Amino acid sequence: MTTIQAIYIRGYEDRHEPKVHTVFRIEIQASVRKWQMWRRYSEFADLHTELVKSTGSPPPAQLPPKNAVTMSMNRWRAANPDLMEQRRAGLELYLRAILGAKEEMWRESFAFRDFLGVPVGKPQAGTDGLGSTAQFTSSSWLDEHNDLQTRIRDIRADINKRDALSDRGDVSGSHQANVQAKKKLAGVLTSLGVLEEGLQSLGLSGMSEGELQRRTDMAARLRDDCEKLGKMVTVARLTSRGLGAAAERNPASETDRAALLGNNTTATFTRPSGRVFGAPKPVETEQTRPLDEGGLLQLQQTQMEQQDQHLSQLSSVLQRQKHLGVAINQEIREQNEMLDDLTNEVDRVGGKLTSAKKQMNRLG
Repeated sequence: MTTIQAIYIRGYEDRHEPKVHTVFRIEIQASVRKWQMWRRYSEFADLHTELVKSTGSPPPAQLPPKNAVTMSMNRWRAANPDLMEQRRAGLELYLRAILGAKEEMWRESFAFRDFLGVPVGKPQAGTDGLGSTAQFTSSSWLDEHNDLQTRIRDIRADINKRDALSDRGDVSGSHQANVQAKKKLAGVLTSLGVLEEGLQSLGLSGMSEGELQRRTDMAARLRDDCEKLGKMVTVARLTSRGLGAAAERNPASETDRAALLGNNTTATFTRPSGRVFGAPKPVETEQTRPLDEGGLLQLQQTQMEQQDQHLSQLSSVLQRQKHLGVAINQEIREQNEMLDDLTNEVDRVGGKLTSAKKQMNRLG
């Protein structure tokens, strides 16, 4: 685990996106390297809240107070030239107090180390020349996740390129595009495994349960995308053009074609002389005519997979319709109850009006 030796806040600067605010430059010195982080005052306040929540007691120093700014940043700076310097010094003192505290619970907490950008989590496979290993912070994990999403989009682009080249009859180019997609997918799967291990380490280091579950779902969606892409790169797309090209590469013999169509008297097999119950007469189509037995089997499997996909989609639609129907039914029941209450109230008010009218008649 990286040991922090010193912390400094050397300065600050204004940022204009998404709106004008000030960020402080924090320099962190470790045993073998140093780095810097930019944090705004609100992030210090969030850190303080998280430290109190996770450890059960406040750090040994207090944050400098937040001044109510009722004018523009430039006017506030002009009217208070020393306040920003005082705030910088106060924030530096706050961080140094945590670093130098006798108790370790604040400086060893996940929130504090993540705030300073300290790598956390157990070592990952693959070391550099210094023997250090790839590790994740909360933010670097998200960066790696975004990078994997980009690489998955590149794989989809290679698959689309493969299909386009196949449609044009460029067998060599289609094969090369498919090989590229496979290589990229293998790299993504390796990186995804490292990402999942890093997530486990972040969880052990103190990440909240809700955030851990959210990132687990993000990694699971990446895993599902990889499984779908794996099927796409291993199974060639079967379109009418693709089947025609397959038939040209593996044509059926004239004897087999004649036997299949039944116009060859020298065929080694004969059709059933009678009607077979439940077996309709096969009909030759433009799609099946150029195929041999292997091509027909592959076509059948592809069509069955497509039917399974359509059935799955239909099942999802029906499930959503069911939930929608249940929600509508619940809403109607609530509306009916409200209408019943309104009817009772109208009857009650009507009774009061009738009674009041009778009393008015007696007074008249």
